[in-house]
Amino acid sequence: MTLAFQTTVSSEMGMIPVVVLIGYLFVLLLIGWIGYRTSKSGEEDYYLAGRGQGWLISSLTIMATFFSSFALLGAPGMVYREGVVFALVSLNVPVAGFCIYLLGTRIHAAGQARGYVTQADMLCRYYGSPVLLRLLIVLVGIMFTMPYVMMQLKAGGELTAVLFPTTAHSFEIGAIVLSCITAVYIMVGGMRSVAWTDALQCLLLTSGMMLAGIAMVSVLGGWTSFARSLTQLPDSSLTLPGNTGFWTLPRLMSVCLLMPIGGIIQPAQWMRFYSAKDRKTLMRSALIFIVLLTGCFLLGIMLVGLGGQVLYPLQIDEAGVRPHPEIGNYDQILVVVMRDQLPQLLGDQFGYLLASILIVAIMAAAMSTADSNLHALSALITRDVYDQFLRPRATERERVWVGRLVILAATFLALVVVIGGSRPESSLSGFMEMIVGLALFAVAFSVQLLPMTIDVLFIRRGTRTGACVGLIIGLLWAMAFTSLFPPLVNALGVPGSQSLLNAIAAAKSLLPVDASAWGLIPNLLVFVLMSLFTKPVPAERKLEFATDMNA
Repeated sequence: MTLAFQTTVSSEMGMIPVVVLIGYLFVLLLIGWIGYRTSKSGEEDYYLAGRGQGWLISSLTIMATFFSSFALLGAPGMVYREGVVFALVSLNVPVAGFCIYLLGTRIHAAGQARGYVTQADMLCRYYGSPVLLRLLIVLVGIMFTMPYVMMQLKAGGELTAVLFPTTAHSFEIGAIVLSCITAVYIMVGGMRSVAWTDALQCLLLTSGMMLAGIAMVSVLGGWTSFARSLTQLPDSSLTLPGNTGFWTLPRLMSVCLLMPIGGIIQPAQWMRFYSAKDRKTLMRSALIFIVLLTGCFLLGIMLVGLGGQVLYPLQIDEAGVRPHPEIGNYDQILVVVMRDQLPQLLGDQFGYLLASILIVAIMAAAMSTADSNLHALSALITRDVYDQFLRPRATERERVWVGRLVILAATFLALVVVIGGSRPESSLSGFMEMIVGLALFAVAFSVQLLPMTIDVLFIRRGTRTGACVGLIIGLLWAMAFTSLFPPLVNALGVPGSQSLLNAIAAAKSLLPVDASAWGLIPNLLVFVLMSLFTKPVPAERKLEFATDMNA
C-alpha cells in the first residue's frame, strides 16, 4: 500500500472518527458533571464514592482499570512482534481474577471496619510505621501510577499519529487532548465520575476487543483461511521464545504470575476493593473478570496480532526484527488494520464507522486506566503525605482541592515525559518504545508490596523492620533490572557504571526472569529473615486485624 493511498484513506475517514470521538468525549464530560452534582462533600465520597458500589459498577471499573491501552494497542503490538508465545500471557487474567477473590475480599473487610482509604492506611496501621513505611508505599504508588498514566497518553498519541499522518504534531495533539479531558472529569466528579466513566469505557473496550478479532478473521477470509494463513508465518512466530528471543519460558512464567498480582494490588485497584458495597460484590466481580477478559484476550487481541503478521509481514534478518514499513511501530498494528482494511472489506461509510467505533474503544481503554491511576495518585499524595506530614489539621475540603491539584500536576508531568520521550533523539526513546514495556516497568514496583500484603491478610508474622527493609531492597533490585536503569546510570555518569551493567546483564542471562521477580526474591527473603529477629507486632493488633477480616 503506498503512502498516497494511506493519506487518502486517512483524509476520507477524517471527519467520521473526529465526530465520533468528540461525541464520546462530550459524554465523558457530562458524566463528570453528573458525578459532581450527585456527590457529597468529603474525602470518602470523592475517593471511594461512599463505599457503596454494586457488583455491576465494581466489575466494570475493576476490569477497565486492569485492561488499559495494553489491551488494544500494547498486547496486539507484542503479539505482532513475537507471535503466539504471547498468547500464554492470557494466563494473567485468571490469576488476577483469583487475586480479586482471595485478596480483594479481605482488603474490603478491613477497609469497611476501619475506614481505610489508601494502601498505606491499612499496612501502616498494622505494622505501626506511620512515617517510613508510609513514605515507601507512596513511592511504590508513584512508581506504578506514573508509567501507567504515560502508557495511556502515549496510546492517545499513537492513535492520532496513525489516523492523521499528514497533520503536523499529530502525536502531541492526541496525547494532549486525552490528558486534558481525563484530568477534567476526574477533578470535577471524583470516584463517582471515574467509576461511571469506567463502566462505559469497559463496555466499549471489551466490545472493541471482540469486534477487532471478528474483523481480522473477516479481513482474511474467514476462520479456515485465517488458520491457513497462520501456517505461513515464520517458525519463530509459532514457537518459544518468539521472534526476538525475549520471551523465554522463565520470563514468560514470571510475567504471567507477577504481572496480574502487581496489577491487582496497585493503588487504584486497592481503592476499588474499599469502595465495593460488600464481599459478595467482589466475588461476583472476580468471576465476571475471569470469564469475560480471558475470552476478549484470546478471541480479540491474539487474532489481531497474528493476523497483523499475515497482512503486514515482519522484516526478520540478521539485523533483528522490524515492523513492516507501513507500520510506524508495533503498537500501531490494530489502528493501521482498521484504517486500511475495514473500508475495503465493508465499504467506505460502514467501514469508516466501524473503524471509528474501534478507535473510541482504544481511547476508552486508555482513559479508563489513566483516570483510575490519576485519581489513586491524588489520594496517595493527599492522604499519605499532605495530611500526614504537611497539614495535619487541613479540612476535608482543602484536602480534596489539593488532590485536584495533584491530578493536574501529575497529568502535566506525564505529558511532558511522553512527548519528550517520543522523539528519536531522546535518551528515553528506548524506554518509551512499547506500551508493554511501560506496563512491565510499573508492575515491577507494585508487586513489591506482595510479601507484606500476604502477611497482613493471612499470616500476621512479619514485623515493621522486616516490612520496611524488605521493601527497600525489593525496590532497589527491581529498578536495577528494568529497562530504565541503563540509560539512567549512563545519564548520571555513575562511576564504574559499565561494570555494574555488565554484571546485571550476566545475571539476566543466567536467570532470565522479569524485573518484578528480581526484586521480589530478595524482598521476600529479607522480609522473612528480619521478621525472625526483630520486635513483633503487638498481639492485640494481630487480633484486631484477624477479627476485622473474618467479620
